[in-house]
Amino acid sequence: MMISLHRFFTALAALLLAALPGVGVADPGDIAAASRGVVRVVLIQYDGGSARLVSHGTGFAIAPDLVVTNAHVVEDLRGSDGIVAGVVPSEGRGGFGATIAAYSPQRDLALLKLKQGAALNALTLFSGAPTDGEEVYAAGYPGNVDMAEGLSMGDLVSPQVAVKTRGYVSAGRSSRAFDTILHTAPIGSGNSGGPLLDACGRVLGVNSFGTVSENTTDSAFYFAISTRELSAFLQEAGVSPHASGAPCTSLADLARADAARGAEDQARLAAAAEARKAAQADLATRAQHDAELQILAERDNDLALAAVLLVAAVAAGAAAFAFNQRGKRRELKFAGGAAGVLALAAVGVWLLRPPLSLIDERAKDIIAENKAKAEASPAADASTSVPEGPQKLVCVLDPQRSRVTVSDITDVPLTWAPGGCVNGKTQYGLAGDGWSRVLVPQGEATVSITRFDPDRREYTVERYLMGLDAMTALREARTKLKAPACGVDEATARALGEAQGSIRALLPAEPNERLRYNCKPEP
Repeated sequence: MMISLHRFFTALAALLLAALPGVGVADPGDIAAASRGVVRVVLIQYDGGSARLVSHGTGFAIAPDLVVTNAHVVEDLRGSDGIVAGVVPSEGRGGFGATIAAYSPQRDLALLKLKQGAALNALTLFSGAPTDGEEVYAAGYPGNVDMAEGLSMGDLVSPQVAVKTRGYVSAGRSSRAFDTILHTAPIGSGNSGGPLLDACGRVLGVNSFGTVSENTTDSAFYFAISTRELSAFLQEAGVSPHASGAPCTSLADLARADAARGAEDQARLAAAAEARKAAQADLATRAQHDAELQILAERDNDLALAAVLLVAAVAAGAAAFAFNQRGKRRELKFAGGAAGVLALAAVGVWLLRPPLSLIDERAKDIIAENKAKAEASPAADASTSVPEGPQKLVCVLDPQRSRVTVSDITDVPLTWAPGGCVNGKTQYGLAGDGWSRVLVPQGEATVSITRFDPDRREYTVERYLMGLDAMTALREARTKLKAPACGVDEATARALGEAQGSIRALLPAEPNERLRYNCKPEP
């Protein structure tokens, strides 16, 4: 009964840990990518013409030619001239000879230097501290798995994929000999020296040993040497590994955040549209009112003017009558003519007064005049306008919209020219998702897709950490792509965007990293 309760509470604890905020579920692609930098460390003794496997453990690359492992894994190498060390990567055709570059039995750490020609995938260290209940992965070569598979010595010195197990950080307890991380990711004999990884595939520690109990009902726990100890060891050895302290955010979390942000943007745009609609309705109402007042005022003014002219015409007529009675012919003609002109003017002003039907037309004129003034005003933010010529920009990472696993966080200078020319030398292709360029380097196992949105001034970098076979296929596809020089027309840019689709089709559905940058004009 006690065993059943123990299993129940263990399962319940696992469910609760999985539900804790901030405890992300690892992306299998990140763990697989990190595992490609995990190696088997073998010690072989040569006796005449025969070779014997003395022992083996695990290690991981922190540089193309440097491997970290436990001191106890290579302890026999220091005590015998007949033993040599070899490092067998997880993929490829063979291994590399290695010598001890640094050794610390106090920390149970050793650093191996590989012979010339080695090019391993270096892992990134997490520079922060692991949190209690955090999901972790162990990668390595447990001997019990080798035994179950019936592997021979020839198999053990051939490239094989590392075994991955999952667990959680347990409390904050450490060993007394050196700073360690207590966790539940199962490891066995042969895992020694392998990495303990976080959900983004970064190294949290170096697996070293586990609990020993004769009671089969006891839970198993394991210890990994912390990166605090590892960093001090490497610093003493004059080695600076790549490290990252960025929080581990899943792409699913980013997608949810982007969806929420998109919903907020839509709501804000809808509110702005309603505000504009209300403003336009208010403008129309005020324009109608102003037009009505103007027309009525003009009608009143014309009626008043017609009345004045009419009174003047009557006065001139009276004067003409008086001149006629007196026989003043010359004055009669002048007064009579004036009376006629004033009477006609009065009638003309009355007839030509603006009709009430002109109110609507006058209101339209008022609206058009206000719009012209608004468009001519310098109220528009110059920082959001898109100039016609090349733009020199500085792009700053937006951590809330990014997933950073292995990259350094630095500002990116970028010069964008209309037509998709970047930095005066790289032509971007144009497709349905905008401007982009696929980069497949020769010396790295990483494929990058860079995108730029000139309207939003948003620069995006997506990185895919690929295996050896996948990179070979990608490089072959890249050789068939003939990228044009900068300054092409839209049809050529679209042809490039379509051609890049053959490379993108070989990539996984999701990248290992997504870095979003907000760009502003260079100061």
